Amino acid sequence: MPAPTTRITIFASFSGQGGVERMLVHLIQGFCDQGYAVDLLMVRATSAALEQLPATVRRIPLRPGHTLLASFALADWLRRERPAVVLAVKDRAGRAAVMARALARTDTRLVLRLGTNLSAALSTSNPLKRWLRLLPIRRLYPAIEQIVAVSKGVAEDTAQIAQLPRGQIRVIRNPVITPRMKALAAAACPHPWLDEAESIPVIIGAGRLQRQKDFPTLVRAFSLVRCERACRLLIIGDGRGRNALEALAKTLGLRLGPDGDLELPGYQTNLYAWLARADLFVLSSAWEGSPNVLTEALALGIPAVATDCPSGPRELLLDGRYGPLVPVGDSKAMASAMLQTLDAPLPASRLQQAVTDYSQAASVSAYLDAMGLQPGHVTTG
Repeated sequence: MPAPTTRITIFASFSGQGGVERMLVHLIQGFCDQGYAVDLLMVRATSAALEQLPATVRRIPLRPGHTLLASFALADWLRRERPAVVLAVKDRAGRAAVMARALARTDTRLVLRLGTNLSAALSTSNPLKRWLRLLPIRRLYPAIEQIVAVSKGVAEDTAQIAQLPRGQIRVIRNPVITPRMKALAAAACPHPWLDEAESIPVIIGAGRLQRQKDFPTLVRAFSLVRCERACRLLIIGDGRGRNALEALAKTLGLRLGPDGDLELPGYQTNLYAWLARADLFVLSSAWEGSPNVLTEALALGIPAVATDCPSGPRELLLDGRYGPLVPVGDSKAMASAMLQTLDAPLPASRLQQAVTDYSQAASVSAYLDAMGLQPGHVTTG
């Protein structure tokens, strides 16, 4: 392995336990494996995912703790360090990077990674708020040399709202499947419901307990499935929606806790160990970019049901070939698809075929190419 003398600068905010943070860590691990050194410029650093970063990564906190205001600190960094390329993660970081480069007057190449369908995320915003979000996107995105979208749906949506040529946006799949995935999935059984001796099917949903993930629809669908057959539901994740979910479950007559039908065990560091032992995974989201947890479930051979939300599930499940797609917010359709899949699950080997493009190695190679760098090649200097 060559000495890590060429540095990659990444500008991001680590402020949660979600898929964006995990995928960014996977990318950074891959960059380091290729012999590159990484400077991680962080607006916030409160994610457990940071514990998985390689020790060689140089962490640089930027103040203040707001992405757009941090553009001044980023400009100082660009003037001082003059990196060849900056990978910005998420919309606000991309806009801040454009402003920072203009302030610094450097020729740094900018690459922006977008992981969500912005139109769907803004669909419930009032017209003024939506306009205030779209205007800077349309003014600043044309200055970015390369925009990376995590799915075709995100790419098409970005081209439309940013009024950019589709050719300026490149689709690179998330680095979901890593060399460590199988070992992590084989770790000790994390919950008594998932013990091999248990015969009652376990359904899993996972993600932040917030509006985007629409877990209330999953709970309503589960209550319908529970009337038809014995089963249990685990919803893994933390968030402000926890109390509302528990209240809904009680209203529907579901029993909470390890002796009941539904449990919310909170955020789990090793989600793979849970997913690998599930009988069914359900994605109930109102919108996505490219749903990592659905990709992980398929990679582990777990049958899945997903909403046909923008964007990602239809691409992953190949129009329903690898699992049913149901309308967003339709608990009856979801319950029917869940029963159907529990009764006739697809073979694990077939499900795994759906996600062969989501490997860490393929994603890292594509990102290096987007940044004008070469896999496994490090220059001196």
